[in-house]
Amino acid sequence: MPDNGQDHIGARLREIRKRRRLTQRGLSEASGVSLSWIRKLEQGEQQDTRLETARKLAAALGVSTTRLIAEHREDSADDLTMARWEPVRQALCAPMPHAGSGQEPTLKGVDEALTAALPFFSGDRFADLRPVLPPLLRDVDALAELDPRGRRLRGRLMQLTGWLMVQTRQFDAAEKALDRAAEDAADRLDGAAIASTRCWLLLRQGQLAQARAVAEREADDAEPRLSRATPAELSAWGWLLLRASAAAVRDNESDVATDALRLAHSAAVAMGREFAPDGDFLRAFGPVTVALKRAENAMVAEEPERVLSLAARIPAGGLRPTSNNRNRHLLDVARAHVMKRRHADAFGVLQGVWADAPEWLPNQHYARDILGDIIAKRRTMTPEMQSMADALGVPL
Repeated sequence: MPDNGQDHIGARLREIRKRRRLTQRGLSEASGVSLSWIRKLEQGEQQDTRLETARKLAAALGVSTTRLIAEHREDSADDLTMARWEPVRQALCAPMPHAGSGQEPTLKGVDEALTAALPFFSGDRFADLRPVLPPLLRDVDALAELDPRGRRLRGRLMQLTGWLMVQTRQFDAAEKALDRAAEDAADRLDGAAIASTRCWLLLRQGQLAQARAVAEREADDAEPRLSRATPAELSAWGWLLLRASAAAVRDNESDVATDALRLAHSAAVAMGREFAPDGDFLRAFGPVTVALKRAENAMVAEEPERVLSLAARIPAGGLRPTSNNRNRHLLDVARAHVMKRRHADAFGVLQGVWADAPEWLPNQHYARDILGDIIAKRRTMTPEMQSMADALGVPL
């Protein structure tokens, strides 16, 4: 039933459109959003829309995306995903108190267990993570109670778990994990890394202004002297600048996004190469990382030619493909091919990502939309397309 209230995107859209003296058809032509969709939004038949669509409408109206969206968040995980991760959420949100069983975890043992689990995080090996993460979370909680030195290990595991929960769209659990990570942060660089992950969570929730504010505040605090900065300092500062740029470009603040990206590039130049401080894949940073994010910004701005041009100059072996860097970039490349009507090329890119990260790809609504666009332009589907559509949950 249509909502006649004033607390949905359609009401704000209608108000701003009328102030700009635009008809619905005029807004459709200026934004590239279908007239029927604009009507459904303004009439309250649709209470929400994709962030990409909101950005197009806001750009056509000459306002920030934030003006249109009170809070846009990606869909939470489906019931099957939630059920699979329930033991992890229970261990995260309801840690077991230390019982003095005589088999207390040791600093060495927990450290080794966390080190052994790291390839599961960095390699998007979710099936391997699910059974080992609940006992590891409980052990690190018990250790931190027994030994203050365990707090840094707990903070590290909480950040990784928060990152994982964002990745799998379990946003409430992600926030809980990142809050706990911040409590155990050992120093300002740990705090900056946790803040960067929190900004990613805010971006996925559509809280663009808040994500930018957090990123800019933390970046100001973390800014080093480039001539003396360590790789860890450059990484912390550079990632916060990338988060600020990502928030700004989605909020139609292109100048702010460009400035933040320029500063991130200066940090990458000072770094000189891709490098992961202390072997931490979440902090991997350098010229390739910045190049990937520059292409992402171009895709948000719907500049497919620029995306493909930038992608062609990125070294193929420069950075291990993971969910928050190269694989995400490859989805932008696939989307650019779709926009250029090169559907075979786009599907080829998706196939490569699926082969490299079969557990990661089904969690990406972006991939689902790209494949849906490819299928919509074809009269028949290949068996490979059918298999991928089934895996990603694309309606046929």
